[in-house]
Amino acid sequence: MADEYVLQVPEPKFSDLSLTFCGYADCQPGHSFGPAVRPNYIIHFILRGKGSYQIGGSTYPLKAGQGFLIEPDVLTYYRADEQEPWSYLWVGFAGRNAAQYLGDLGLGAGRVVFSSAYGEELKGIVLKMLAQNCTSPESDYVLQSLLYGFFGVIARDAGIVRTRYRELENQYVRRAVEFIRNNYPDHIKVSDVARYVGITRSYLYTIFMKTFGTPPQEYLMNYRLTRAAELLTITDLTIEAIAASCGYEDPLVFSKAFKKRQGISPAGYRKADRHKSGQGNALPAFPKESGD
Repeated sequence: MADEYVLQVPEPKFSDLSLTFCGYADCQPGHSFGPAVRPNYIIHFILRGKGSYQIGGSTYPLKAGQGFLIEPDVLTYYRADEQEPWSYLWVGFAGRNAAQYLGDLGLGAGRVVFSSAYGEELKGIVLKMLAQNCTSPESDYVLQSLLYGFFGVIARDAGIVRTRYRELENQYVRRAVEFIRNNYPDHIKVSDVARYVGITRSYLYTIFMKTFGTPPQEYLMNYRLTRAAELLTITDLTIEAIAASCGYEDPLVFSKAFKKRQGISPAGYRKADRHKSGQGNALPAFPKESGD
């Protein structure tokens, strides 16, 4: 159980960003919510105590001064600590620009935890929200200004947050590429890459698109086909052996993928290369990592 105070906004007025509900709670030891999905975004901020937040197979131990984001239609679970149960506030919101505004705070797209040194100020904003009665145009505008103020307070630390997440993203990308380079012959899938790195598939997709402009599935396929082109050029291995060496169980699937990318079959690629004389090998355009 929890002692809580909640405000529901029945008909949000603004379309770009709008408050849907807010609240404050002093939780009992072990009080939990979920596993459940929510229709809106929700930011929780911990004022006292500690607890844990679970999402996508990851668990985040959290304490006072930290917060967590719940995204729409994502299964989550959170629980107050048995010894030091948390007290927290929350703000639920929606709107066509909500994801963009969260991005300004360094949140969303798999980034779900943050810190702020301004907990008392955030609490003051939520208490002012709870004091509104939602029955007049005045309260609509007051709540909207308070919601933007809430975002503004969190944004004070956004530069630090974005820098930290950029560093994390770079680390995740490096680990993912390293895993692909070391394991591409072993029939790995994108889910294996995400599991090794320790992030969700959707977040892996996001950072690969940001870094390479291509999804991880396509990156993995291109990596395999690039290595296949090298083997066709420098070895006399059979097509079947090259397919197996590059992570393809079925040589026909390999040949179709190779031809789709190169415009020529593996056998044709090898034959064309063998007819060259002193012109070098024209390998496919694909980024080579240092150390190859």
